[in-house]
Amino acid sequence: MRFEIKGEPLPVVIVYLDANETVNCQKGAMSWMTPNMKMETHTGGIGKAFSKMFSGESIFTNTYVSEGGPGMIAFASSFPGSIIPFDISKGDMIVQKSGYLASQPTVELSIAFQKKLGAGFFGGEGFIMQKLHGQGMAFVEIDGYVVEYDLQDGQQMLIDTGYLAAMSSTCKMDIQQVKGIGNVLFGGEGLFNTVVTGPGKIYLQTMPISNFAGAVAAVIPRS
Repeated sequence: MRFEIKGEPLPVVIVYLDANETVNCQKGAMSWMTPNMKMETHTGGIGKAFSKMFSGESIFTNTYVSEGGPGMIAFASSFPGSIIPFDISKGDMIVQKSGYLASQPTVELSIAFQKKLGAGFFGGEGFIMQKLHGQGMAFVEIDGYVVEYDLQDGQQMLIDTGYLAAMSSTCKMDIQQVKGIGNVLFGGEGLFNTVVTGPGKIYLQTMPISNFAGAVAAVIPRS
């Protein structure tokens, strides 16, 4: 499978398949394709259906196969930002809810529970994130532009709510309360921040969709 990513800040990943090669995607992700691409919709079983539902995805997965020769299919992002390719063969990835866009069929999507309840209830991306594991390439949507950091063992990054888009499964996530009652009441940064501890790589997004929605709502006239 070959691919290219074009068009930031409104990106699309174009995937080129050999004959009989397949690719999976989330519901409604296909943008355009060659006529020989055949679609099949499935859940992958009860267990996988519940896993996808709780991790923010549709319980249905679309699989496209290139019949009778090479084919091409494109998957566009649903929000202005970036599409990041991850080679899951090099290590599992934890990504934000609804971040999964498409992948080779050898990549598995499951729930990633935070081990600490504090991180779950207050840590920005919530108690449930998505885990990508297995083999092959996966494509993940990130809101806005992406900034990458490679954390060493024990190195930490303090992140405001919603800005953590993805991280290596070797990273640990927790929450930290903002210190000082004045900072909490008047600082505009909320009560908690997310703390990610290495080793591993983290991917931060510059415009979480929740922040964008809040900014738009603030300027819409109310009747």
